[in-house]
Amino acid sequence: MFGANTLAPSRSARRWTPHTCHDEASTCLEQIFETQIGTLALTLRPITVDQYRYTARQFLSYLRAAFPQLRQISHLRRDPHLLGWFHWLSERQPPLRIKTRIDRLIILRRLLDDLAASGYRIQPNLVRGEDFPPAPHYLPRPLSPLDDQLLKQELLRTDDLYANALLLIRATGIRRGECIHLPLDCLRQVGTEQWALHVPLGKLHTERLVPVDAEVRRILERILTLRTSVPLTRSAKSQGFLLPHRGTRYALRHTLRSALNQAAQRAHCSTHVTLHRLRHSFATEMLRLGVSLPALMKLLGHKDIRMTLRYAEVAQQDLQREFQHARQNAAHPHRLPTLAVAKELPSADLPGIYQALQATRHLLEMYRRQLGNEKTRRRLQRLGKRLFTVASQLHRIQTEQK
Repeated sequence: MFGANTLAPSRSARRWTPHTCHDEASTCLEQIFETQIGTLALTLRPITVDQYRYTARQFLSYLRAAFPQLRQISHLRRDPHLLGWFHWLSERQPPLRIKTRIDRLIILRRLLDDLAASGYRIQPNLVRGEDFPPAPHYLPRPLSPLDDQLLKQELLRTDDLYANALLLIRATGIRRGECIHLPLDCLRQVGTEQWALHVPLGKLHTERLVPVDAEVRRILERILTLRTSVPLTRSAKSQGFLLPHRGTRYALRHTLRSALNQAAQRAHCSTHVTLHRLRHSFATEMLRLGVSLPALMKLLGHKDIRMTLRYAEVAQQDLQREFQHARQNAAHPHRLPTLAVAKELPSADLPGIYQALQATRHLLEMYRRQLGNEKTRRRLQRLGKRLFTVASQLHRIQTEQK
């Protein structure tokens, strides 16, 4: 539901337990929210549930500090409670990213709507559309061709386990989390000399097969070879996974990010390189090589073509190529359909007469379209209809004779 740009919750957010209610006559807000989040946890991913708990804890902490007298959820008002929290979010230091603020509002609105549907007396429209800050429009951020080449050369030179994992991400466009959870048997043969990378259920609760070439197969073989040198104490926790896991799921993400930063520094890349920019580079490369947008959407594992467009950069050289191609076709913008007309006189029988009428109707229509006088055009159109009637009668006679 929420992207990688969302502010990650602290560890304490994932261990949050509701505060004890001091007023037994009132309903404890913490318990109400925690019960609702527990219901959502039945269908949401754990990382998304962490975001819900973090947002609820943040909102309730604000209410306790700013409005300590608020005890019942039915007393919650848009002004001053919700509007005060919106203002507090916008003034955080360091400033929250707009994407993070939008996610916080989406989460709280979902919780309040679900609580209202569960029977709690909550005023409607506490969070409205105008409360959301304008979503930023980010341009695609693929690496420049030079930085892309320098980074690839450095990763090939390093040739360790994590360098090859980064090469795999760049060559297939898979997400960081998808790479971490790739199974050992992720390489599948789908046809004669056709191979694909099986990406299991991930961010959008979908799985897919990404076509691979000989280069990707070589990278996977190298990863499997390097994996055998991993100590048994680490590989014991990684049974079934392509990449060895150690600690929490966040540890391997940090390791990959650190390996990429070090490789980018050694390669003297001219810009900041992130794991997600490798995915942007893959999408832009596929588009320039002629992959259609629907196919690219499937490769990236998107459900909406609008998300795919965020990844595909149309550079100046792409615009020039498309423009020149369009100019080449401008010499013949409209081509009228043609009908072959017999050079010799048709035979004096019904099929010959029918063919002559059809050719005459075609020539009459082409001539009519070139005229500017609307009155004459209408007269010729009526003549064409008469010829059509005659041709239809001849065709009926021919059918009766058979």
